[in-house]
Amino acid sequence: MKRTIPIAATVLLALLAFPLEAATGSKTAQKKKPRAKPRPPLSLVWHVETLDGDVVSTSGADDPINPASVVKVATSWWALETLGPEHRFETRFLARGTVDAKRGVLEGDLVVEGGADPDFQVENAFLVAAALNRLEIRRVTGALVVNRRFWMGWEDGSAGRQSDPDKRASLMAARLRQALDPALWSKTTRSAWRSFAARRGLYAASPPKVAIAGGVRVGGANSLSTELVVHRSKPLAEALRRFNCYSNNDIERVGDSIGPIGDLAARLAEAIDAPPGVLRIATASGLGENRLTPRQVVRMMREFRRTGERLGRPVESLLPVGGCDPGTVTRFFPQFAAGDNATALVAKTGTLTSTDGGISVLAGFLNTAEGEVIFCVAAPRAAGRLKRARFQEEQWLLGIVEKRGGAEPRTCAPPLSGADDDADVVLTGLGRPVSTAASKKTGGGAHAAPSARLGPASSR
Repeated sequence: MKRTIPIAATVLLALLAFPLEAATGSKTAQKKKPRAKPRPPLSLVWHVETLDGDVVSTSGADDPINPASVVKVATSWWALETLGPEHRFETRFLARGTVDAKRGVLEGDLVVEGGADPDFQVENAFLVAAALNRLEIRRVTGALVVNRRFWMGWEDGSAGRQSDPDKRASLMAARLRQALDPALWSKTTRSAWRSFAARRGLYAASPPKVAIAGGVRVGGANSLSTELVVHRSKPLAEALRRFNCYSNNDIERVGDSIGPIGDLAARLAEAIDAPPGVLRIATASGLGENRLTPRQVVRMMREFRRTGERLGRPVESLLPVGGCDPGTVTRFFPQFAAGDNATALVAKTGTLTSTDGGISVLAGFLNTAEGEVIFCVAAPRAAGRLKRARFQEEQWLLGIVEKRGGAEPRTCAPPLSGADDDADVVLTGLGRPVSTAASKKTGGGAHAAPSARLGPASSR
């Protein structure tokens, strides 16, 4: 007799045999992903004036925006007004102990009294090492002791700064110790030395050396310390130009050397006659939530230009010129870096990727057949669309050029100085101060009189 399977069991077997992925797929198909909310189209705000102050074009000129790195122009203006374009930051190197010249040994500590030089790099350390070698110091038995006003290398401003001042100073000291001693060099430092030696005609196989046996500490000089070497930075105006070309956020160090950021905000508000409650400067770099209107930015650019000209520094020597200088202007606005429009634009870029919804800003001076204009153009709420924002700003600039009869070229400033240009190293440890500033090609190896020259090399 045949056994029959009940109908209910047959149905159950069929359900169990149904592919699991099919069942799962049917559920997935029923769940629709929520549509992303459409972002509003990019909309520009701007203000344009002639050098005489006549309004050429304006839209949203009194809307507060985040000027981003255009704030660096305000910091540069503040620094020029306060310190002057020729100001040099001094870093003093002292011995706390005795020097045995025959053995080439400092028995004690090497103390560094930083003077807030915003731009001390490995090339500057090479200069200092060569100077110490001339004083017959090649080894230090004690520690490398630095104060809190010594900075070396880059941090990306407040975005990357170590908040603990002692830990920050220790980091800077460790960088300097490594740069002074070829036995500790990284591949990057070795490459920097080879370039340095080639520029100066030095024997690359014989770098200067100061080995620090006792590690690093945070501290300062005392009455028992003897000055050995003074390193004087390049002129402030040259450093500012490099900070602005590369939009380097460590320009905050320049602000720190002058005073509280509130002082900058107050002085700028007075200079451009800004009403209370609109202008806000939170950082010297433009990081964070700052506020200016496009009209106020134009006034700031005008004041900056006026200060520079009064001090013998035309705007082309302080801000990047498209097609002349490396950095963000030439990179972000290629139609003003070559062709008929090359050199007509001198400006400062500003970019924030997410703060205040992201923004792209460009402010500066555009030379046209009908005369030069001062402008500020910005694309607020541009997060995730910064390339598009810059393209729209560039097209807007091209429209200004067309309406005013075409672009007019301007004279480029001299090329940006290198990382070791225009600094001085003075030897004072022998009781007879000697400046080691000389021509770039000194010849004779690492112990020839170094031409102490410095500068930043950040490219962000």
